[in-house]
Amino acid sequence: MPYTEPVESANGRIREVTVGAGESSVAIGGAAALPFHWFDGEAPRRPMIAMEVFDATPAEWAPALTGALGDVMSDPATWARANVEQHGADMVCVQLASTDPNGADATPQDAAAVVRAVADAVRVPVVVYGCGNAERDADVLKKVAETVTDTVLAIGPATEDNYKAVTAAALGYGHVVVAETPIDVNMAKQLNILITQMGLDADRIIVDPSTGAVGYGVEYGYTVMERLRLAALVQNDDMTQMPMICNLGKEVWRSKEARASEQDEPAWGDAAKRGVLWEATTAITLAVGGADVLVMRHPDAVAVVRKALSGLTA
Repeated sequence: MPYTEPVESANGRIREVTVGAGESSVAIGGAAALPFHWFDGEAPRRPMIAMEVFDATPAEWAPALTGALGDVMSDPATWARANVEQHGADMVCVQLASTDPNGADATPQDAAAVVRAVADAVRVPVVVYGCGNAERDADVLKKVAETVTDTVLAIGPATEDNYKAVTAAALGYGHVVVAETPIDVNMAKQLNILITQMGLDADRIIVDPSTGAVGYGVEYGYTVMERLRLAALVQNDDMTQMPMICNLGKEVWRSKEARASEQDEPAWGDAAKRGVLWEATTAITLAVGGADVLVMRHPDAVAVVRKALSGLTA
């Protein structure tokens, strides 16, 4: 009796979303099968790695991070260039943390100037995340969108509280929206519906499903991502067929396991290796869960993940 391979063909397909401009533009998504299920259907590209750049030098980062990144942290444009030229980042993610009104309270104009400098410094697509304060992000992302119009940015997070303003900015200046919801399939789908009802094409939305690091809820985030992928591919649900981005660097490096020194936790071993492995393990887990873009922080973790992805896609 001849053997027939059991192929599970999908009814749907993940949308392709393009960010960047010209020869530097990148398409993400496009898979017609579950992550790394090459035997079931077409998956035209591996997950992209977007390395972080902050608009101001971060305080109280673990020595394992600051030692690896060095002096570039004092200048976002230089930092971005190093991420691309030295560490091979596919994209750059600008984190506008200093715009937080409860922190440094940098102005939208300051934030836009940082994004402009980064976009001029690199020839890869740029993702822009606000500080997480919905009201401030609405103002900041609008200014960023109108300042940088020569390339397609992915701007966010657009949340239930500010999606109208962020979507309007993307509509007005030709950008892509990062839609963020708190680890829930139905909320993610509903936000996509609300954004498209404003007139933004569905192929200009990237979903941030929110997730924790290994040891901090990554398994729950993974199941939400998996359910989104199953709805998109098996049920052909067009409001779940957007690519996914995971902003994981910040989650990993605020965990105790990644930050604790060897003096504080001598039984945990080498602090530098521990933090790198914590980030790499989280990133690989989320890639298997369906992430199309991994926002990462440590160069050594990026190298580990890139090697793992090369093996998975060989």
